[in-house]
Amino acid sequence: MNAPLRHPDHRVDPQFTGRWSPRAFTEESLSEPQVLALLEAARWAPSAINAQPWRFAWALRGTEAFDAIHDSLVPGNQPWAGKAAALVAVASATTRTGQDGALVPHASHAFDTGAAWANLALQAHLAGLAAHAMGGFDPARLAAATGLPEGHVLHAVVAVGRPGAADLLPEPYRGRETPSGRKPLSEIAGRGQFPA
Repeated sequence: MNAPLRHPDHRVDPQFTGRWSPRAFTEESLSEPQVLALLEAARWAPSAINAQPWRFAWALRGTEAFDAIHDSLVPGNQPWAGKAAALVAVASATTRTGQDGALVPHASHAFDTGAAWANLALQAHLAGLAAHAMGGFDPARLAAATGLPEGHVLHAVVAVGRPGAADLLPEPYRGRETPSGRKPLSEIAGRGQFPA
């Protein structure tokens, strides 16, 4: 599926405006190496003091692990996310090992994990795949389904697959199957000060 052209305020590589988060997926499966390539891209994200707090639990469609992650999603996400080829739960460690060897709070764990998710999403786009992150899940069910370790927090579940046509979606999702715009740069960035 070709996304409609989105127009940046300033010149950037087309990978940034071409990437979006569709809900329609074909029935095509993904291989383990295809999913591992996405996670490999995530692994190389920038990380404060190289702590690498991101953690991923992934599963391919047709497995019990996929079904368990899928069952933790809110009802509004289940119909379309169940068609994805893979689901990836994203979490981060809230502590890191300090200089003395003791665990200390890791203030940038969520920030760094967001960078890892962005790498995953861009690698998916470059591979002709779609990655759609969802915040709509039951944290307790997802934690149980994925064996979330103590001292970790969940951030999202990412549906990954080959993008499909909007008519593959049930209503009311079809009408929303289009790339979203972005706020003007002037609303999110200011010289020397944050915009009001």
